[in-house]
Amino acid sequence: MSGVAPPLGPPAGYHGANCVRERFYQLQKGTGALRLVDLGNLRPGLSLEDTYQRLREIVAALLEANTVPVLLGGSHDLDYGQFLAYETQERPVSFAIVDARPDMAEPGPATPAETSHLRRLLVHEPNYVFSLAHLGHQQYLTPPEVLLALDKMHFDMMSVGAIRTDRRQAEPLVRQADFLSIDLAALRWTDAPGYAPANPFGLSADDATQLCWYAGHSEQLTSLGLYGYRPEHDAHGLAAATLATMLWYFVEGFYHRRPETGFGTFRFLTYTVVLPGNPDKLVFYKSRRADKWWMEVESLGDSTVKRVVPCSYEDYLHASQGDLPERWIRLQALLG
Repeated sequence: MSGVAPPLGPPAGYHGANCVRERFYQLQKGTGALRLVDLGNLRPGLSLEDTYQRLREIVAALLEANTVPVLLGGSHDLDYGQFLAYETQERPVSFAIVDARPDMAEPGPATPAETSHLRRLLVHEPNYVFSLAHLGHQQYLTPPEVLLALDKMHFDMMSVGAIRTDRRQAEPLVRQADFLSIDLAALRWTDAPGYAPANPFGLSADDATQLCWYAGHSEQLTSLGLYGYRPEHDAHGLAAATLATMLWYFVEGFYHRRPETGFGTFRFLTYTVVLPGNPDKLVFYKSRRADKWWMEVESLGDSTVKRVVPCSYEDYLHASQGDLPERWIRLQALLG
């Protein structure tokens, strides 16, 4: 006997967000009470720019209502609409992007929007960008001049190899971000076969869920975008399951948030490291409740400009050995 096997994957035209929803709703509820609202699928505008503006309006309204939006599906350039929502807050914004390559192509009629959206974010006027952390890039996919340009702008870069070696070092970069944008293409294809062209290397599903846990757990982070999923490439729904699990960890992390304020109070241990040059000391804070560190960065040009920023235990160790942490040097340049 012979027959025709049923087609794998969702039917043609099926919305990627629906695939993720179906998988997410099958997962078990985490600990604690949940308050989640599914707002459905966004109808695109008449043009891509119209769609960006629709996203801007929706995300801005949710932020104003103290609600954390999660955006599912669509090409990665839709994070431009996510970014525009923060323009309404008229303050410096820090963000993190997880992608296999920085999308820094020159925008133009012949340039796909998803290859140039990061450049649009960085050159947008008025410019409220304070810091950027780009995570998961792969050296063989990234032009050296792009890495050099981002380094000259004093932004943080953490390659896929560095994350795979010790992903805990990514936690302070995510904790400093106001929003996180993740392209599915940052994951290796065997863990998330929902994009094209396929890439045999990249972050593992474990790495991605850990980053989402960090994001959910961060009080500063107020929106998450999971982009780049194309269900037509996901024959068995594995990528949808991976994204659903990433979303689950983000939600679980969100409901484990605890206020981390009052630096210098009993809630934190304070460590002062004496240095031989300028600055002559660095102040670090460690939460008594969690293994989280912060570093005080005071502008060398203006002592009234000061920030307490997330850092790692390794930053403290570098300072203890008499070396300025790389994170301090980058933040010093951004503070001016």
